[in-house]
Amino acid sequence: MGQKFQYDESGGTFFYFLLSFLALILIPATIYYWPKKKKRDPEEESKKCQCTGCIIKREHLKNSEPWKGPKTFLIKLLIVGGWVVLILLAYKVSQFDYEMSNFDPYEILGIGMGASSSDIKKAYRRLSLILHPDKDTGNEKEFMKLSMAYRALTDEEARKNWEKYGNPDGPGATSFGIALPSWIVEKENSVWVLGLYALVFMVALPIVVGTWWYRSIKFTGDQVLLETTQMYYYFFHKTSNVPLKRVVMILAASLEFDKKNNSEIVERQSDNEEVPQLIKKLDKLNEKNKERPLCYMYSIKARALIHAHLSRIPLNPNTLEIDRRYVIGKCPYLIQEQVNCVNQLIMLAYARRIQRLPSIETIENCMKLCPMIVQGLLEFKSPLLQLPHINEDNLKHFISRKRQVKTLLQYAQMSGDDRKSLLRSLSDEQYEDVMKVLGKMPYVDFNVKCEVMDDENPSEVTADAIVTVTVELKRRNMSELFGDATPTFVENNEEEVKDKEINDADAAAKRPVWMKQKKGGGKKKKQLLIKPKMVKSKSEESSVPSSPAEKKEPRPKEKKECKEDDESDTESEKSDVETNGGGDANEKFADSSDDDSVQKSNNEDEDQEWEKLRRMHAREKALEGRSKTSHPVHCPLFPHDKQEYWWTYICDRKSKSLLTAPYHVTNLIDQETIELKFTAPHWAGLYTFTVCLRSDSYIGFDQQKDIKLDVKEAPAEITEHPQWEFEDSEEEDKKEDDAQESEYTTDEDLPEDED
Repeated sequence: MGQKFQYDESGGTFFYFLLSFLALILIPATIYYWPKKKKRDPEEESKKCQCTGCIIKREHLKNSEPWKGPKTFLIKLLIVGGWVVLILLAYKVSQFDYEMSNFDPYEILGIGMGASSSDIKKAYRRLSLILHPDKDTGNEKEFMKLSMAYRALTDEEARKNWEKYGNPDGPGATSFGIALPSWIVEKENSVWVLGLYALVFMVALPIVVGTWWYRSIKFTGDQVLLETTQMYYYFFHKTSNVPLKRVVMILAASLEFDKKNNSEIVERQSDNEEVPQLIKKLDKLNEKNKERPLCYMYSIKARALIHAHLSRIPLNPNTLEIDRRYVIGKCPYLIQEQVNCVNQLIMLAYARRIQRLPSIETIENCMKLCPMIVQGLLEFKSPLLQLPHINEDNLKHFISRKRQVKTLLQYAQMSGDDRKSLLRSLSDEQYEDVMKVLGKMPYVDFNVKCEVMDDENPSEVTADAIVTVTVELKRRNMSELFGDATPTFVENNEEEVKDKEINDADAAAKRPVWMKQKKGGGKKKKQLLIKPKMVKSKSEESSVPSSPAEKKEPRPKEKKECKEDDESDTESEKSDVETNGGGDANEKFADSSDDDSVQKSNNEDEDQEWEKLRRMHAREKALEGRSKTSHPVHCPLFPHDKQEYWWTYICDRKSKSLLTAPYHVTNLIDQETIELKFTAPHWAGLYTFTVCLRSDSYIGFDQQKDIKLDVKEAPAEITEHPQWEFEDSEEEDKKEDDAQESEYTTDEDLPEDED
């Protein structure tokens, strides 16, 4: 079989290449990049707050993208132009295919199949006089087809192949065309082709890659300048306990606010007059600090703008107000970087890499600053000022002899008439805005459960065990707590209780085999069949259920119940013996014990299966990545749209140490479950730890719950905890023992006043 490799002389196959390449680009580009105009929903517009701050903010956001209109027009123009070119190419290819598929040399020459060579020559001469391009009636395209037909019929072998196979090359010839025009490999054009190749691949591409790499290596994964991160490490390591005002100074010294490192920063001549005047209005700005870069002018200016924002001081809308919006807009993700830096320093201190250990107050001050920045409020101000139309004059009505309303939660739980009376100075439209904003604020159910997952007994915490604290967050709107909606809310709860009872009954009927209880078994047997898994986390209750040793010696309050249970069990056993006889009873107890052991093993197998499924689900969820969309935040003084985020972590208040890295919750829409893990203390005893939840958007929504761990000594036959799969040398064990001894404080070691 013959094979022929040739470049595209006519340009047909090159059009195929262009057509497919353009279609591969245009189809996904049209789907993803075609500008979609959002329809304005009148109801959605009516739900938005109509306070002065929100109106100004929406106007600024609308005008902050002046290039959005031209960019949309340019994208539409490029996509439409691409589709026009695609349609023209498709038409040209279709015409080319039509001509090639209808090529018949006998029809073109106007002769029959058995025509002689002389007839072929006569027909060619006659038609060439008419179609030759030099003639008045000439047609170059038709003349080329005429020439091709003549050549195909004058060659005897080609004519036979055509008449027999319909192909002048014969049955076995295969032609491979390269979809590039032949002029690319012509000798005359080689210099230009090589020059273009060198320009694209040896000059343009290295420049683009080098520029991207040079810019990317200056930033961390969260798009913070590496020099800024290093500066955070230096100052937070320098002082173990950093107060809130010092955190603001470090934040203002970020190199994102320096024109040398950020070309978006604008320096004006008017700053020399306006910034000093602004500094005079602010108290204790500490502008005379000599530390670098805290003493640089860009740092002092940014610090003054942050303090003016927190104090809600109006600024010149044409100069400093523009700078304030830019500086404040970058603060949340810079504060998140500060939290990460302090956390890394704490972990390095635990690993004995550094000597100075940052205190828990430092990282909490960083977290505390974020909602202050978002809401534009100082630390000691009332959280009620986060509501629209509320000022210092309105706050006088919230605190009186009759009422002491200091939080948003207290205000939401009041009756409608009382809420309205407190804001009687506002108009109906303003009061409606207050209720809109308050109703959309978060009310989070914060539940904590504690267990040791990988141990045989998950309810018992032994020394050096890995403790898993499951934090369950359920977010609701504050409108569910409104006092005027309380009767409806209670009725709904009663209906929910009834539905729950019905569902529980259905669930009991459809309960899986491994969860069913044996009929006739006493309370004692039920307790043996059900193994406690999760631990209560309330501060008044112990977080560890009683161990088997403790069950033998119950507490005074529980002794009566245990006695009654034992008596009832023994009485039932005696009655069985009396009615059925001793032998039958023994067989019955033997059978029941066998059934219990089988059911226990089945329960353990099912627990393992459920645990595997849970881990697979958690792994899949982690691979999917976390969303950064939750609920919009009402923050008229913050220049950008903000979503609700949260931090949750575990700390030891007594030793002022951080047990887990703060987990940044960015996707709390309705419900979210987080697992926090830490190593239990090395020494046995009763320990109290605190699980914290902090908002990065609102002031006054922080929560914390205490968990108590009754740490037991590990069994003597177990030299290592089963969760650790590596071995340490004796010296490292000794160092860890010393570290654990100084890291935590038991409740027994504390003075009475600290408890």
